[in-house]
Amino acid sequence: MYKILIVEDDSALAAAMKKYIESWNYDVCLIHDFNNIIAEFTSYDPHIVLMDIMLPFFNGYHWCTQLRKISNVPIVFISSASDNMNIVMAMNMGGDDFIPKPVEPNVMVAKIQAILRRTYDMTDKIPVIEHKGAVLNLNDTSLTYNDNRIELTKNEFRILQTLLENKGKVVSRDTLMTKLWQMDCYVEENTLTVNVTRLRRKLESAGLFDFIKTKVGSGYIIEL
Repeated sequence: MYKILIVEDDSALAAAMKKYIESWNYDVCLIHDFNNIIAEFTSYDPHIVLMDIMLPFFNGYHWCTQLRKISNVPIVFISSASDNMNIVMAMNMGGDDFIPKPVEPNVMVAKIQAILRRTYDMTDKIPVIEHKGAVLNLNDTSLTYNDNRIELTKNEFRILQTLLENKGKVVSRDTLMTKLWQMDCYVEENTLTVNVTRLRRKLESAGLFDFIKTKVGSGYIIEL
């Protein structure tokens, strides 16, 4: 769930913004100590900051400058001072967008969603290989199918990854052996057979029958 930090000293407005944004299934936090914004920001670690310009102690431009020293998190300025000079200054100070007051809730959420898509959709995706509903997670060497998580050994993972990367093609036993050798000094040919057998059993226990097929004399294939 994306986390949104609201830096707004008008408590009624901040509460209304929080309630509306939460209705879109985002996690929202309000700043309470306007003299210690950096500490609260660091503790919450948000994906986006909504920053009012006129704040107690220091204005939003000051805090934007301070945040830019430690983070590239998107910052959206919110202010009734929505003249061109303020908008230009907000962008020059490191802001990513500007929402004028009175805040129109639908516009606010649309801007939030656009920035989140632009910032995180491509960078935060977990690298996976998907085939026929089976998802191989390349980060933690697990396989997910029908909400069932299958833990794989390092050899099982390398075998399945190689076959999925070449789905529709026969992968020779020699190629798979080479993959296993990358982690072990020496692997007997029987080790490959044992690992493929165990891998098939795990797949079948999750409902993936005939996922890996044997091509006699050639190797193995995951068909398209």
